[in-house]
Amino acid sequence: MTAAVFDPREFLKTVTSRPGVYRMVDAAGKVIYVGKARNLKKRLSSYFRKNISSAKTRSMVARIRRVDITITHTENEALILENNLIKELKPRYNILLRDDKSYPYIYLSTHQKHPRLSSYRGARSRQGRYFGPYPSAGAVRETLNLMQKLFLVRQCEDSFYGNRSRPCLQYQIKRCSAPCTGLISEERYQEDVRHAEMFLEGKSNAVIDDLVKRMKTASQALEFELAARYRDQIASLRRVQERQYVSGAGGDLDVIAAVVKNGVGCVQLFFIRDGRNLGNKTWFPRHTDNSDAAELLAAFLPQYYLSGGSRCREIPADILINQPLKEREWLAGVLTDQAGHKVNIRHRLRGDRIRWVRLAEANAVAALESNLAGKANMRSRFEALQEALGLDELPQRIECFDISHTAGESPVGACVVFDVSGPVKADYRRFNIRDITPGDDYAALEQALGRRYIRIKKGEGKLPDVLIIDGGKGQISRAERVLEELQITGITILGIAKGPERKPGQETLFLSGRDQPLILQGNSAALHLIQQLDGEAHRFAISGHRQRRGKARSTSVLEGISGLGPKRRRQLLQQFGGLQEVARAGVEDLTRIHGISRALAQRIYDSFHPDSE
Repeated sequence: MTAAVFDPREFLKTVTSRPGVYRMVDAAGKVIYVGKARNLKKRLSSYFRKNISSAKTRSMVARIRRVDITITHTENEALILENNLIKELKPRYNILLRDDKSYPYIYLSTHQKHPRLSSYRGARSRQGRYFGPYPSAGAVRETLNLMQKLFLVRQCEDSFYGNRSRPCLQYQIKRCSAPCTGLISEERYQEDVRHAEMFLEGKSNAVIDDLVKRMKTASQALEFELAARYRDQIASLRRVQERQYVSGAGGDLDVIAAVVKNGVGCVQLFFIRDGRNLGNKTWFPRHTDNSDAAELLAAFLPQYYLSGGSRCREIPADILINQPLKEREWLAGVLTDQAGHKVNIRHRLRGDRIRWVRLAEANAVAALESNLAGKANMRSRFEALQEALGLDELPQRIECFDISHTAGESPVGACVVFDVSGPVKADYRRFNIRDITPGDDYAALEQALGRRYIRIKKGEGKLPDVLIIDGGKGQISRAERVLEELQITGITILGIAKGPERKPGQETLFLSGRDQPLILQGNSAALHLIQQLDGEAHRFAISGHRQRRGKARSTSVLEGISGLGPKRRRQLLQQFGGLQEVARAGVEDLTRIHGISRALAQRIYDSFHPDSE
């Protein structure tokens, strides 16, 4: 049955002038647009005027077969209801933000004897202090890694901390002061905790002033080792200040810029807390065709800040934007009610604040250009992987490891790195595996992972969001052991178990912390990304292995024998007809060669027969 033609004039006669929300419905009964209005009659009338300039609006109006209305008590209630309906119904003509995840914080367990710093996501109901929010788990890991270098406050799990009889690896690489074994006094440890708190509050200048005083006191007391430690902390803090401090911008604020090009929109948000830049995050909302930057920004703000329930965002006192908004005051009023404090949305800016908005806009333009330049396919694969693994946020960095050897000979571990733009070849690494039982892939993987992440803990790179390894549950268990020893948390570990014939599409995936394997369809974009990473890691590993094996095979055993120079080596090979015949020769045979003494002949013989008496 054909749906009745919608008559806008008859409809508008019945519409109230009160505030509320409207839902436009097509012939299939599907909601295609949700909107809000202070005056429903006035707002809805604007859709049915002649000569509407927007092609998107004309297309939408042509599909309308019904308009449903919900009257609200207040204008603010209308805005909140609109946001909830957009998230629930996902209408095709609304700009949609795909971001319903909570944001991570840094948590300090101040109630414990030896407080711990850690990453935290969820309701902030536990006793202790929370710092953030941070734009991603990667930003939290980077900050926690920095905190370990500056203040040596423990970050290990309580179960790990409570069962130590001797210091762990973190103490050896100077990333923890080992309070678990009493190698630091209570007073000194609490001093480090207090400094860490002050730093996270943005009071790094006060921390430096305090450290300068303590350095002078220690120096005067002839405690030069302690004074040197304070000196190094001060120097490190100065470097961090140069990188993180926002000149002239105290307090908390969000800096948001929206840009649109070729029908694709991008939003960039910088998180500024206590005068420090905690990082930025990028979105590419859907359904931005024929929308301008102001429309994109107007759709983004309520969807981002009015998430509702336990996932409600922390709303700062100031939100800086790069586009003027018609309903700026209205939205600011709703956010003020939601946050419980005054919220200002500012567009007309100057000084440091306008520079930050311009920086956010420049980042948005760069991200959009990158997306339009053909890297969108890689990003869509990352998004598919996020969905397949149930990750809280889009992974920004993935590392994949593979081990290559020939019957245990010349094993090499390889690590390849991808981000949302594709391979990051400058960060690829190979590891020549040594001192293991030939063919022990578990030990080889454990050694490669340990060497890789010890270097990163020392500041030689970034930690990944996802770690992929060639293997199943056994390899995952070894990887978990390495990360636990290094006190690295928040990384998703994925193992790839090949099928019987190792053909693409027959892989079984194992996820750390999950008992059941994960099976992805052969046409899955997530599986294609995993296969691409695995193939690249295998290629990189096997090329390294071949180089190492070739070098080992081209190096004669004779070269390692003291007293046997190039001339005598050449003479030996010529006289015996090759290396294999030299290896078969006895001591007496070797001494018959001119210039070979009995002692040298014995060393040559022993080099080929290490197990002989």
